[in-house]
Amino acid sequence: MKKIEAIIKPFKTDDVKQRVYAAGGKGMTVSEVKGFGRTGGKREVYRGSSYVVDFVPKVRVQCFVDDDIVSQVIDAILAGARTGEIGDGKIVVTSLDEVIRIRTGERGRDAL
Repeated sequence: MKKIEAIIKPFKTDDVKQRVYAAGGKGMTVSEVKGFGRTGGKREVYRGSSYVVDFVPKVRVQCFVDDDIVSQVIDAILAGARTGEIGDGKIVVTSLDEVIRIRTGERGRDAL
């Protein structure tokens, strides 16, 4: 079992959601986050004054998936989130030791 976590541009959330479900993902958690990467934020102009926005709005998508569909879900996120522009985001995959569904007590694959 794996946790797939992606930081993406907010306007790509719906496309990513649809593609993850089509790839076999059974659910996801979405959070609004702020951050910056290599670009260090972006410069904007307001009423003639230039200023730097250090933290850019992003969306964090988390999915817990069985090992069998990890590649398909990653490909779905890549296809749904990619614009080809700076700031498209990152995907991180981590192994899960255990998953437990609180309502039923199911463990492992059954809890996904």
